[in-house]
Amino acid sequence: MIAACEAALAAAVAIAPPGALAIQLREKDLAARDLLELAHALRSRCARYGAPLIVNDRLDVALAADADGVHLPAASFAMRDARAIVGPARLVGVSAHTPSEVAAAAREGADFAVFGPVFDPLSKAAYTAASGAAGLAAACRAAPLPVYALGGITAARLDQLRDDSTFGRGPRPAGAAVIGAVFGADDPAAATRELLAAILK
Repeated sequence: MIAACEAALAAAVAIAPPGALAIQLREKDLAARDLLELAHALRSRCARYGAPLIVNDRLDVALAADADGVHLPAASFAMRDARAIVGPARLVGVSAHTPSEVAAAAREGADFAVFGPVFDPLSKAAYTAASGAAGLAAACRAAPLPVYALGGITAARLDQLRDDSTFGRGPRPAGAAVIGAVFGADDPAAATRELLAAILK
């Protein structure tokens, strides 16, 4: 994982503006000590490349590793409780599966929402029906909040996430979150370059 993250970060820095890439640490099966050790290792690499580190769910690990933020899955802390723990300076994002959940996240003070699955995921079984680009467009219209697309994202599908016939003059996704397209690739750096080229064109 560390090697794949570093390869992705290096590839991003070579072709994308600062802030184009962030890393989320999502390892649900690791013990707290092992997860913190991994977070420290990723933190140093993210700092080197100017990429924020977001820790999934584990607020304690995010604080101990001095991460830039946390991401709250659906069954995690309430937004207000997470904010009280991590403070105003760190990012707090939430998982959302419907436009109404995006709107609720905005009302509760989230900094961003990750919406999905847009397509059937590449890295795991789908947990709910894929919404498609139309569902993503509805989520982006639901609130003035940065919305990131998740689920089955590939370079070939990125054009569907900004198609005028679907999004019209409404807001577009702030970006895309990927797992399988990078970590499932034989060459994570090449996969990252392909994704970024498709995003930046």
